[in-house]
Amino acid sequence: MAEGRRPRGRMRGEKAKDFKGTIKNLLRYMGVYKIALAAVAVFAIASTVFNVIGPKILGNATTELFNGLIAKLSGTGSINFGKLGSILLGLMGIYGLCAVFSFVQGWLMTQMSQSMCFRMREDISRKVNRMPLAYFERNAVGDILSRITNDVDTLGMAFNQSITQLITSVCTLVGVLVMMLSISPLMTLITILILPVSMMLVMGIVKRSQKYFIAQQKYLGLIDGQIEETFSGHDVVKAFNREETELEAFRETNNVLFESAWKSQFLSGLMMPIMNFVSNLGYVAVAVAGAMLAAAGTIEIGDIVAFVQYVKRFTQPITQMAQVSNLLQSMAAAAERIFEFLNEEEETQDTEQPADPAVIQGQVSFEHVQFGYTPDKVIIHDFNSEIKPGQMVAIVGPTGAGKTTMVKLLMRFYDVNSGCIRLNGHAVGEFDRNALRNGFGMVLQDTWLFKGSIMENIRYGRLEATDEEVIRAAKLARADKFIRSLPGGYQMEINEEASNISQGQKQLLTIARAILADNPIMILDEATSSVDTRTEHLIQAAMDTLLKGRTSFVIAHRLSTIRNADLILVMKDGDIVEQGTHQELLEKNGFYAALYNAQFEAAG
Repeated sequence: MAEGRRPRGRMRGEKAKDFKGTIKNLLRYMGVYKIALAAVAVFAIASTVFNVIGPKILGNATTELFNGLIAKLSGTGSINFGKLGSILLGLMGIYGLCAVFSFVQGWLMTQMSQSMCFRMREDISRKVNRMPLAYFERNAVGDILSRITNDVDTLGMAFNQSITQLITSVCTLVGVLVMMLSISPLMTLITILILPVSMMLVMGIVKRSQKYFIAQQKYLGLIDGQIEETFSGHDVVKAFNREETELEAFRETNNVLFESAWKSQFLSGLMMPIMNFVSNLGYVAVAVAGAMLAAAGTIEIGDIVAFVQYVKRFTQPITQMAQVSNLLQSMAAAAERIFEFLNEEEETQDTEQPADPAVIQGQVSFEHVQFGYTPDKVIIHDFNSEIKPGQMVAIVGPTGAGKTTMVKLLMRFYDVNSGCIRLNGHAVGEFDRNALRNGFGMVLQDTWLFKGSIMENIRYGRLEATDEEVIRAAKLARADKFIRSLPGGYQMEINEEASNISQGQKQLLTIARAILADNPIMILDEATSSVDTRTEHLIQAAMDTLLKGRTSFVIAHRLSTIRNADLILVMKDGDIVEQGTHQELLEKNGFYAALYNAQFEAAG
């Protein structure tokens, strides 16, 4: 990695993977598919049985044809084409049934694997909504996306192929062994002696390839995280001329992915040529032994033909099981990452006797609140404040003072270490989280708009709102005028990056969305920081009207925007050092006055 560049993605330390534990988790997850799995097994076994019987019947046809030719040449008889035709028709029927059973089990397996992938993606999506904010602050978004896309796809594909192959391979191996013993125990023994050689070679390859399959999945997630982060911040990358730095970081991760990918695929690809070589040795030995037994009159010529077919089918399931073992390793690596995410600690969503969210009317009390993101780093030591309904409360202070953290605690994105936050006399922990957050409207400094029309983006604040209500909210946010000047007006499509409107316009739309939501408590976190002075005045006038009679928390660095606040909380190092109105704080000539004067001196 380039010097001075921070690592991205989640770099987990190398550790032994719990293959057995992951497979057990996967089997438990697949419990709802027991009937479908049983049906797949039945059809796979039936298909394999008919497939195994085929060479024996073909051998009988060969024997009938050979005996007829000998009889014709010796003048003692001729080929019985009626009997030969009956044998071949029976063989066609058996192979037809084999194809039907194979088709049905393939269809069932595909349905089941895709259903499992669908269910997994839904579980992950629901899990995302139950995860604490802290998880997303310490993990790369790209890695989480990789679990939903790459890992689920890998799991589904490997599951689809491995289960069917495993069943058919085991059945074929057993069936072929029985049929070979029925033809010649001696030739069967020769064939079986090849098995230990094959198994040792296969196990050696599997053992070496396992670690590369695991590394491949891990670095695939990591490279997704790098790509997502770099492209989402591409303007910044170009502005600082960091293209080569980013490319170098990508190359390093890509090189590791390349190394693990080609080694895993190369080692996996060695199995087929090695098994073919061992199989050819088996054919030679069987041909020699079969010729000797046929000369002695112990077996028929057709039996030799059938046995050669069985030798080929005897080594084939061994090869398939070796491939299945690689698929299982890939499947386990993907499943482990998925279950690791699904087993992450969640937020407690509901309480046993939740408080009625209707009581949230705007009274907020902070009582000796103490909080730290880690136990050894307490950033809010003893926060106390009483906010009355309808008050506009401004929170100011230098960067890192704990302003945004207080809002996160208020909405229970994090829980306090000690002390209590109350809404109209009820501790925030007494509310169900969703009900609690429905009481808040929020406008953040970092705007978030999705691909869709302007009308849809504003309506996100209240999905059942009418077009007229959406337009009214836009007018209150002073956004109506610029919206109508755009091509398509309220129906104009915002692209994925929302790059077809300005940053200030984005902020106006998010403010309109919050206005439409009409929540009892409003939180504005640097809501006007991305707009010009003229637009700021327009928004401020709209906010003064909107927030009248409504409790609001305004986090601001521009102190000029909060002069009319009912209460200003001045924070420093996690504690309130001053509180009062703008005029009262200036008269104290303390920390707030110093901040205010410094800002205007800098502006001048």
